[in-house]
Amino acid sequence: MLRAGLVVGIGARRGVLAEEVVELIRRTLQEAGQEAGDVVELATLDSRADEPGIVAAAERLGVPVRSHTAGALAVVSVPNPSAAPREAVATGSVAEAAALMNAGELLVTKRKSASATCAVARRGPSAGNSASTNGAEPFTMAAMPPTKHIDNAGPDLRHHGDAEVRGLDLTDLAVNVRTNTPPEWLRQRIAASLGSLAAYPDGRPARTAVAGRHGLPEERVLLTAGAAEAFVLLARALPARRPVVVHPQFTEPEAALRAAGHEVGRVVLRPEDGFRLDPAAVPEDADLVVVGNPTNPTSVLHPAGVLERLARPGRTLVVDEAFMDAVPGEREALCGRTDVPGLVVLRSLTKTWGLAGLRIGYVLADPATIALLQEAQPLWPVSSPALAAAEACMEPRALVEAADAADRIAVDRAHLLAGLAEFSEVRVMEPAAAPFVLLRLERADEVRELLRSRGFAARRGDTFPGLGSEWLRLAVRDRVTTNRFLQALDLALQGLPRRAVG
Repeated sequence: MLRAGLVVGIGARRGVLAEEVVELIRRTLQEAGQEAGDVVELATLDSRADEPGIVAAAERLGVPVRSHTAGALAVVSVPNPSAAPREAVATGSVAEAAALMNAGELLVTKRKSASATCAVARRGPSAGNSASTNGAEPFTMAAMPPTKHIDNAGPDLRHHGDAEVRGLDLTDLAVNVRTNTPPEWLRQRIAASLGSLAAYPDGRPARTAVAGRHGLPEERVLLTAGAAEAFVLLARALPARRPVVVHPQFTEPEAALRAAGHEVGRVVLRPEDGFRLDPAAVPEDADLVVVGNPTNPTSVLHPAGVLERLARPGRTLVVDEAFMDAVPGEREALCGRTDVPGLVVLRSLTKTWGLAGLRIGYVLADPATIALLQEAQPLWPVSSPALAAAEACMEPRALVEAADAADRIAVDRAHLLAGLAEFSEVRVMEPAAAPFVLLRLERADEVRELLRSRGFAARRGDTFPGLGSEWLRLAVRDRVTTNRFLQALDLALQGLPRRAVG
């Protein structure tokens, strides 16, 4: 069955920007007194269905793009035909014809912007192929639709920064692991554990160390093979009926939930709001909510009080604090709290200590939740070397070193932001609180390739729900590396080929 709701027909020139499409849709819906929450799909000509601006606009609305052939559109009678589209694709209006396909009532005839047209039609329930993505809530801090099938839900949620540098001799700004890690003393502790590999891992000392570091009883701690395993355990072990993920953020939580068979709702934060979260945007009936703090890739640090407002009886609130130890003083951390109902905090030792290849992280939650997650784990899930690393990283000297590293990152980030501010083409999302920054610029995909040719890898943004091809994420590095990068960025921007006018 085709879902009832609004169908927005789109006609567009090649190269149309997502912002233009979204703004045109917004104005057209407002004119009709309609809300974006009633939109169930964007419809367009099949030769435009893969246009990045249209695809990105659909992602922001949280709806699929439905394509129609020129022949199919040509037989649809439209109220406002024009000669140019009729000559090009045999229909007088792509927007009106696409909106009316499988819909009965045209609410808004075509409206135009510089490079796009749109029209809105209302559709009642009818036979046909069901869309895999339901309609969104209103644009402002929108609650996005449930998504289940990974192939039909937009961005590649399994794409991670390591793919940008694997096997290549590039300066890595795509992965957020601190450089020159692990330190020598930690390498030695890990190496010393190799003598006990014949014995099964014993996680008790590391669990005790983690509990002590956060001032919690041991029954509130679960050691995992990285935070990624924790997301899988949460998806499989907790009986969530309506899970919601706050985006843009690390994509693995949603990927794990979908892989476990859940339909996942999205709350997509907007750059116009600084990617700040309004707790009221999360649906009241959401019984599992996932949010990062500070958030990857936006570098936003949400106030602890804002996140606390998400908590309520009957809801599991998962806060991913993988980068919190890179925030000076770990301000806004919830990891030691036991008074927030349903709170689950995830921590990773990957980023600060350079242990991505060792896989070690942990979960902090109430004992009942820890017990459920532990039952879902295989036996001996964390290796002896990883346990040795966890124990070592909880020691006082390690905590002092981590705090010093957070202070250095703050200084190095300020240097990077100052350098980026010199480029009029670049807009950086500020304030930034994590060991990375998110920036926006036109033709970012081309700039990224030019940077690669000059020896630098940057993280593409279009695999994060809520972002598009105009976004890049950059890891914070030392001043010398940053200065080299800024020179490369200047050359990359100068090297962009000119686009034809008209």
